[in-house]
Amino acid sequence: MGHGKLRKFAENETFRCLLQPDASMILDKSLDDKQLRLNEHPIRGHWGQKIFGNDHPIVLELGCGKGDYTIALARLHPDINYIGVDIKGARLWKGAKEATEYEMPNVAFLRTRIEFIEAFFGPGEVSEIWLTFSDPQLHGSENSRLTSPLFLERYRKFLAPGGIVRLKTDSRFLYEYTRALCEVNHLEIVSYGTDIYREGVCIPESSLRDPSHKGAPPSYRAEGGQRFGDAYPLPVKEGEVDEVLQVQTFYETMFLEMGLPITYLAFQIDHEGPYAYPGEAFDHDRWLEAEGPRRSFSHQPTPKR
Repeated sequence: MGHGKLRKFAENETFRCLLQPDASMILDKSLDDKQLRLNEHPIRGHWGQKIFGNDHPIVLELGCGKGDYTIALARLHPDINYIGVDIKGARLWKGAKEATEYEMPNVAFLRTRIEFIEAFFGPGEVSEIWLTFSDPQLHGSENSRLTSPLFLERYRKFLAPGGIVRLKTDSRFLYEYTRALCEVNHLEIVSYGTDIYREGVCIPESSLRDPSHKGAPPSYRAEGGQRFGDAYPLPVKEGEVDEVLQVQTFYETMFLEMGLPITYLAFQIDHEGPYAYPGEAFDHDRWLEAEGPRRSFSHQPTPKR
């Protein structure tokens, strides 16, 4: 291990905004079976009180890497608490150091495996989840995708009713998989886009018929608008446009320089009973072939232009 990583790991211990629990505290090994069983961490249900000192909404970024998206969102919305989650301590160092140096009270980081996430958050404690450029697991287990039924079940245990999962990715494969999963489980798609920097972000036309929908004010519906397929351009509050189109991760800027389209899908996971897998609703072979050079930088060399 290089001296740079050792220095970062040592400095991580000094950051009040960074929680690094030992995995042995979380894993329940009292039962001799292969099923993952978790103990509740003491912070579960107490983030507002013990970490932030307020009862503001909490938003998670899962797989946050260096924390640049978490930091940027926190700057946009000082009245919302943001928590970046990643397993790599050397990556989290950057975000935790920046949050510490700039004295950002609404930022925290959690070093843990996302498979353990439900051990850290209580029912209804989280308002939204961001999944930014997650590994699409093209050839891995379907259950390893962060939008699989297995992970949605984990999120449901702590996401508030009506809470939203926001997926932003360069992977059309992961986007189409998630959209098929939403359709099979009748999950409400709040907004979406398959090339958001060229075509914008859209909401389903069905949402426009609902006067209560926050993304479709009456003035917009009366005026109409140019359609993108089965949707209209998304008329959302300025801050939400910033979140989707202006805030960019380190890797996202690299993807954009390569000319790769960025997709976005926001959906609610309110659902009774177990989640169904997409099955035949997702054309696996088609979207795997369409994936082209897109790969996770954590697993492949940086693609060339």
